[in-house]
Amino acid sequence: MADNDTADGRAAGGAPDDTLPAAGRLVLLGTTHRVAPGLLSWPAWEALRGASQVLVGDPEHPQLPYVRQAGVPVEMVAAEPFALGRTLAEAAAPGTVVVWIGGADGDPGLTGSLARLAVEGGLDPMPEIELLPGSYDLPGARLLDLVAVMDRLRSPGGCPWDADQTHESLVKYLIEEAFELVEAIEEGDREALREELGDVLLQVFFHARIAEENAEEPFGIDDVAGALVDKLTYRHPHVFGDVDALTAEHVEANWEQLKAVEKQRQSVVDGVPLAQPALALAAKLRSRVAKAGLDVPLPEAEPEQAVGARLLALAVEAQQAGLDPEFELRAAARRYRDAIRQVEQGS
Repeated sequence: MADNDTADGRAAGGAPDDTLPAAGRLVLLGTTHRVAPGLLSWPAWEALRGASQVLVGDPEHPQLPYVRQAGVPVEMVAAEPFALGRTLAEAAAPGTVVVWIGGADGDPGLTGSLARLAVEGGLDPMPEIELLPGSYDLPGARLLDLVAVMDRLRSPGGCPWDADQTHESLVKYLIEEAFELVEAIEEGDREALREELGDVLLQVFFHARIAEENAEEPFGIDDVAGALVDKLTYRHPHVFGDVDALTAEHVEANWEQLKAVEKQRQSVVDGVPLAQPALALAAKLRSRVAKAGLDVPLPEAEPEQAVGARLLALAVEAQQAGLDPEFELRAAARRYRDAIRQVEQGS
């Protein structure tokens, strides 16, 4: 470690500082890689500029160029993890303030070693220790980690299986994960809900990462999120504009009207995905007809179409009663599953 040229009690700026603690102070400055380097809090910059000595262990630390650009000298410390606590505590001699710029890994074991040093009395006097967050993760910051993970998996040297996937090959997994999420919701399993939400989110990021590689029409997760933000803002004029919507029904009516203009649909059934489960499809078609105020009788069926016709009629009946036919059938199926297990167990 380099000699401290401010050991006479002067701050980094060269002026005497009467506020320096007699026992010395060690400031552990933590930062997050999810915030652009250099965007530190004002208390962090005050600590850096007023320190007797600023230390760092990683010569490639992303904060280094910005701290040095601000005129703050930084010295390197080469110490094994188990010895780092004592090294930093000894550097914070009486009458000095030492700032340690924490590593990207959070310096595992550092606070524990400092705590042991204080308890065992291995250093006298022991400096005052302050944990100072220099930058904070905003809500959603971990999504940046997911972007980085997906990029690593799809890049050369990543995962061969992930690199081989296409939009088409992932369709079955998207459907499977969506149904597993539905099951977690219906079962009321909070732990499974969190996990399955993550699995569905992975599919979105996976598809967006694949889309980046398209030579003709590339787009990424920021394009996906940006388009979604624009859509939500446009379709919620009662929140982001000057349109009044006092009830949920008003909101839904506005939504459908804006969506029809946006999509330039010619029919009330335009945009209804035919690939969805049949009961949900039937209920959705009936819902569109009801919202449009149309009177469309159910089509007559040939004898060989009788089963389908009865299922359609039941789905329409459920929708008219305010029930979700898919949910109702799944609930009945779960009861049937439980009955099968009881028979298998001989009860």
